[in-house]
Amino acid sequence: MKVAIVGGHMTPALAVIAALPKETQVSYVGRKHAFEGDKGVSLEYQTITKMGIPFYPLTTGRVQRRLSLHTVPSLVKIPYGVTQALLLLRKIKPDIVMSFGGYLSVPVGFAASLLHIPVVIHEQTQEAGLGNKVVARFAKKVCLSWESSAKYFPKEKIVMTGNPLLKTYPTAGIEGLIPEGRLPLVVIVGGSAGSHALNVFVEKSAEKLLEKIRVIHQTGDAQVFDDFERLAGMRSQLPKDLQKRYVLTKFVDPQNIVTLFKKADLVVSRAGVNTITELLILNQPALLIPLPSGQKNEQLKNAQYFKKMGLGEYFEQSELTPEKLFDGILGMIEKKGDYINAHHQEFAKLHEGAASHIVEILENACKKSETKA
Repeated sequence: MKVAIVGGHMTPALAVIAALPKETQVSYVGRKHAFEGDKGVSLEYQTITKMGIPFYPLTTGRVQRRLSLHTVPSLVKIPYGVTQALLLLRKIKPDIVMSFGGYLSVPVGFAASLLHIPVVIHEQTQEAGLGNKVVARFAKKVCLSWESSAKYFPKEKIVMTGNPLLKTYPTAGIEGLIPEGRLPLVVIVGGSAGSHALNVFVEKSAEKLLEKIRVIHQTGDAQVFDDFERLAGMRSQLPKDLQKRYVLTKFVDPQNIVTLFKKADLVVSRAGVNTITELLILNQPALLIPLPSGQKNEQLKNAQYFKKMGLGEYFEQSELTPEKLFDGILGMIEKKGDYINAHHQEFAKLHEGAASHIVEILENACKKSETKA
């Protein structure tokens, strides 16, 4: 079986890749750069190429939620994206396309339908992404993580699979990220591309925080902000004992992030669905700062759900200050024993077989396609 993976959410994509039979030929269509107009190389490009999987960057446009200098040029790129997707699929010649949402899924899904290549999609969120809503028209099956998103898709195509997560978590390279000392460890992550807003809040409260805790801080590599370089410069000006408590990294390998979460006393993060799924399964307390520009307030809903499950607190970005971040982190560490998700084992069962279930769906869709041919 030859499978073309269309990147959207990378963690579930990696979980499905790991669950595929060894003889499967996998190709990956994704973004080489994390942000439009930015030269910083994306984490998905680095991760997939390191795994030895052929990576095919796709240049296309998307409907943007906010006007910017890239809005019109982005729209103009959409027809080009469809043409490029057609050429890519003719080159790759996959038996099936497996899409994990995002704007790249639209031209690839449309191109696959023109070439009569079956498409399976997976929706990670509690709602539904615009890309998946569009591609569902061409898809053979729509795999869902949450029952709440079923209303957005044709009933006859829906399969409840849960959210595929990696089953094995390597520890190579992790120890080098752990700061020295015995103070509580806080892991701060802004998603695969990093969060400029969160980086700034951490920067303004860093010295006070480091007097009380150790920090691993994932910044991303958006060159328009140069957060990593600026924070590295700030770190170098700190007293030596505080420098040892503060570890900066642009990226954390998706296969290592769970290991870091396990070692943390507290996680500070955006509220993406894959992050909160991992945290709920680990029973790991977290302070969440939802992305304010997300579709239908998706991350805010995730954060509210996470708090309802008993594992954390959240601040909306518009109300956050460096002082509130400091007080929130220290307050949660002091009351860590109060944050417990009594249903985490039940929650884990909903998702533990997701990757294998999706692989089974892919194999069945390929067989039906071959029969029709």
